[in-house]
Amino acid sequence: MAKADKNLSVYGVVQEALPNTLFRVKLDGRDDIVLAYLAGKMRMNRIRVLIGDKVELELDPYGGRARISRRL
Repeated sequence: MAKADKNLSVYGVVQEALPNTLFRVKLDGRDDIVLAYLAGKMRMNRIRVLIGDKVELELDPYGGRARISRRL
Protein backbone atom coordinates (compact mmCIF):
# COMPACT_ATOMS: atom_id res chain seq x y z
CA MET A 1 0.00 0.00 0.00
CA ALA A 2 1.51 3.34 -1.03
CA LYS A 3 1.82 6.16 1.43
CA ALA A 4 -0.59 8.97 0.55
CA ASP A 5 1.24 12.30 0.28
CA LYS A 6 -1.60 14.72 1.00
CA ASN A 7 0.29 17.69 2.45
CA LEU A 8 -1.45 20.97 1.72
CA SER A 9 0.84 23.76 0.44
CA VAL A 10 0.00 27.29 1.57
CA TYR A 11 1.84 30.60 1.85
CA GLY A 12 2.39 32.76 4.90
CA VAL A 13 4.50 35.49 6.49
CA VAL A 14 6.88 34.83 9.40
CA GLN A 15 5.70 36.72 12.49
CA GLU A 16 8.12 35.52 15.17
CA ALA A 17 11.34 33.50 15.36
CA LEU A 18 11.56 31.01 18.24
CA PRO A 19 14.45 28.83 19.49
CA ASN A 20 15.44 25.61 17.67
CA THR A 21 14.44 26.96 14.23
CA LEU A 22 10.76 27.20 15.06
CA PHE A 23 8.66 30.04 13.69
CA ARG A 24 5.18 31.49 14.14
CA VAL A 25 3.72 32.02 10.69
CA LYS A 26 0.53 33.90 9.76
CA LEU A 27 -1.19 32.21 6.83
CA ASP A 28 -2.21 34.26 3.78
CA GLY A 29 -5.95 34.65 3.36
CA ARG A 30 -6.68 33.32 6.86
CA ASP A 31 -6.45 34.61 10.41
CA ASP A 32 -4.63 31.46 11.53
CA ILE A 33 -1.16 31.47 13.04
CA VAL A 34 0.70 28.14 12.92
CA LEU A 35 3.91 26.85 14.46
CA ALA A 36 6.38 25.84 11.73
CA TYR A 37 9.83 24.30 11.52
CA LEU A 38 12.48 24.36 8.77
CA ALA A 39 12.63 21.53 6.25
CA GLY A 40 15.80 19.45 6.19
CA LYS A 41 17.09 20.87 2.89
CA MET A 42 16.77 24.41 4.23
CA ARG A 43 18.78 23.48 7.34
CA MET A 44 21.36 21.60 5.30
CA ASN A 45 21.92 24.53 2.90
CA ARG A 46 21.76 27.07 5.77
CA ILE A 47 18.96 29.14 4.25
CA ARG A 48 18.07 31.86 6.73
CA VAL A 49 14.48 32.77 7.46
CA LEU A 50 13.84 36.16 9.06
CA ILE A 51 10.81 37.94 10.46
CA GLY A 52 8.72 39.34 7.61
CA ASP A 53 9.81 36.74 5.02
CA LYS A 54 7.12 35.18 2.86
CA VAL A 55 7.40 31.38 2.96
CA GLU A 56 5.75 28.31 1.47
CA LEU A 57 4.43 25.86 4.06
CA GLU A 58 3.31 22.26 3.96
CA LEU A 59 0.53 21.77 6.49
CA ASP A 60 0.27 18.51 8.39
CA PRO A 61 -3.08 16.82 7.65
CA TYR A 62 -3.44 15.92 11.34
CA GLY A 63 -3.15 19.46 12.66
CA GLY A 64 0.43 19.34 13.97
CA ARG A 65 3.25 21.66 13.04
CA ALA A 66 3.76 22.95 9.52
CA ARG A 67 7.03 22.59 7.60
CA ILE A 68 8.66 25.55 5.86
CA SER A 69 9.69 24.16 2.48
CA ARG A 70 10.71 27.35 0.65
CA ARG A 71 11.47 31.03 1.23
CA LEU A 72 10.06 33.35 -1.41
